[in-house]
Amino acid sequence: MEEKNEEQVQEEQVQNPEVNEEKQENTDNLSEKEEDTDKSKKSIFSRKRDKGKEKEKIQELEAEIERMKAEKAELNDRFLRLFSEFDNYKKRVSKEKLDLIATASEKVLVSLLPVIDDFERAIAANEKAENIDSIKEGFTLIYNKLIQMMKRFDVEEIQAKGEEFNTDFHEAVTHFPAQKEEDKGKVIDVTEKGYKLKDKVIRYAKVVVGQ
Repeated sequence: MEEKNEEQVQEEQVQNPEVNEEKQENTDNLSEKEEDTDKSKKSIFSRKRDKGKEKEKIQELEAEIERMKAEKAELNDRFLRLFSEFDNYKKRVSKEKLDLIATASEKVLVSLLPVIDDFERAIAANEKAENIDSIKEGFTLIYNKLIQMMKRFDVEEIQAKGEEFNTDFHEAVTHFPAQKEEDKGKVIDVTEKGYKLKDKVIRYAKVVVGQ
């Protein structure tokens, strides 16, 4: 069979326009199918890429959750340790305070024992004593010894008589008309002495105030 030359082909195309249109349509359809295929391929690749990114994001979030869980466990463990240490510290401080109070009480009591001994000796001596002056002297010596012991523990008497009435140190039990103008508002008598331990009042002085 003889091959058609270019002129014969062109002539046939001119003579058969319907055939040419059909061939053109087939060509267009083929192009559209190829284009749809390309789009489908691109869509598949795009979905795979999105799934890959989504999976990567999920992995990152899971890793972050694990990290936060580990951090939480560490902080919780640290808190429990600190709480335990603080609880032990409170117990130790409480015990030290109790020991200090007990020790301080022991020192005071031990210091009082010689005074008690002196009182017992004075009482025994007074049963046979005939000289009142010796009895008075004995009591004075014991009293002075007790006052010296109190000073060693920083206990001092609160000065009251003749002083301006001061509610920080004095407790007024009554008011009495002052004989002198300058005695008004001052302590004119003391019914019970007051004492302070260093700067802390441990007993207020009960006084009579002039008015």
